[in-house]
Amino acid sequence: MTPLRQQLLDCMQVRHFSIRTQQAYVRWVYDLAKHTHRSPDSLQDSELKKYLWSLTLERHLSSSSCAQAFHALNFFYGQVLGRTFGEQLLPPMKREQKIPELLSVSEVKRIIDICHNPKYRMMIMLCYGCGLRLSEVCSLKVKNIAGEEKVIHLQQAKGAKDRRIPVSESLLHQLRLYWQGLHPIIYLFFKPGEDKPLHQSSLQKAYYKAKKDAGILKIGGIHALRHAFATHQLMAGMPLPELQHILGHKDIRTTVRYTHWLPHYQAVDGAQFDLLKQLEQQS
Repeated sequence: MTPLRQQLLDCMQVRHFSIRTQQAYVRWVYDLAKHTHRSPDSLQDSELKKYLWSLTLERHLSSSSCAQAFHALNFFYGQVLGRTFGEQLLPPMKREQKIPELLSVSEVKRIIDICHNPKYRMMIMLCYGCGLRLSEVCSLKVKNIAGEEKVIHLQQAKGAKDRRIPVSESLLHQLRLYWQGLHPIIYLFFKPGEDKPLHQSSLQKAYYKAKKDAGILKIGGIHALRHAFATHQLMAGMPLPELQHILGHKDIRTTVRYTHWLPHYQAVDGAQFDLLKQLEQQS
């Protein structure tokens, strides 16, 4: 490993960047070096600009990929090399506004019902019942579940923020049944025969299979369950600031985007819906 790559990893790890973010940032710095045939610390701004523009004009990458490349290099040059790295290096881009397809309550129920693997089934229920991210559900530990408090403690989640996520009675009951069946010790969802968390790709594949088996054609991966959680809670009247806290959004404008499905949204003080109980009533 080169000294520059090690410095980049050290800077990200001390800031509690997720493994996926670390891998992505390292990949972009490597791509820059491969493209220019030079060490990144020897490049001028004009060369960096040429590289960033090539992502759009020559490789036709999406605006989100180009933005990720910019953020990776901005972090690398700013934090590792101590150089300024301005947005003037970026080509003009129009951000794609893709509205994900919302899963209905009945569709979520079909996905859960058809998933017979106890680990994946429980993970899918948590993604929907608590609005957890893929990385968050995979890294859950037994000690994170506080049954008496009816909360999940998320430690150093995305953005290095700790959160307390309310857990409904129905979901808590399912968690207890799961624990009684598999007796996890450290990680709630562990690899067979290993004391390591289940890989994110394994859950994503299981979700796609369950969705396909349920005959649901709507696009999107398991993150759609987080969208469904947010929207179904808003439908029940959950106040936006409360939803913002549960989802871990830094800016409430990110949370407000979920109201595009709910033109007549009205908040109700203290509203918090037991989404798993609602699924049971669909039977």
